[in-house]
Amino acid sequence: MNLPNALTVLRIFFVPLLLAVMLRRHVELDTGWVILTRDWLALVIFLAAASTDLLDGYLARRRRQITILGKLLDPIADKLLISAAFISLVEMDRVPAWMVVLIVGREFAVSGLRNLAIAEGYTISASDLGKTKMVMQVIAVSLMLLAPGNWVVAQAAYIALWLVVLFATVSMVDYFRAFWLRVDGASATPARKPTAAEMLVLRKEHKQDLA
Repeated sequence: MNLPNALTVLRIFFVPLLLAVMLRRHVELDTGWVILTRDWLALVIFLAAASTDLLDGYLARRRRQITILGKLLDPIADKLLISAAFISLVEMDRVPAWMVVLIVGREFAVSGLRNLAIAEGYTISASDLGKTKMVMQVIAVSLMLLAPGNWVVAQAAYIALWLVVLFATVSMVDYFRAFWLRVDGASATPARKPTAAEMLVLRKEHKQDLA
């Protein structure tokens, strides 16, 4: 396993640790210099996990280590991390449940669409809207963890959350539009005429069938 894939796997291992911290009421970590409360500890874990998303892609391109395994694991790791964070925030009563249902539902819908595209013989690359959505999700979760006790941060977190919903919806529509355009384009493409060599092979097979 190369380094980019190892970072992707590490992001997956961060998920249960993040859940364990966010879903417990009384968690503190004394580092010797400062005491990290539950929210700050969860923020550190979440940002550490999110940073591996940027790092694994950069290293894979820089080292030319883009693999099939990496392409499969990377979106799974992203969705696990984001879904775990938002669902935990619902349990902590900081995010409306309907927003999280929309955000997480979008993730699974796009994953299903990509799997369908692979079955059709092509891939759907991440769009700029999708990448922007991921950045907004990281910002929104981070602000939500820092929101208690700070009205300004709470308002910024709420705005960021609405932006996440907006980008999630728009990017999902964009992915489905690209998929249907590709499908319609493939169905509208006329069948290729067989070459002279292919016609010769077909005639020989036909004669053999008649013999």
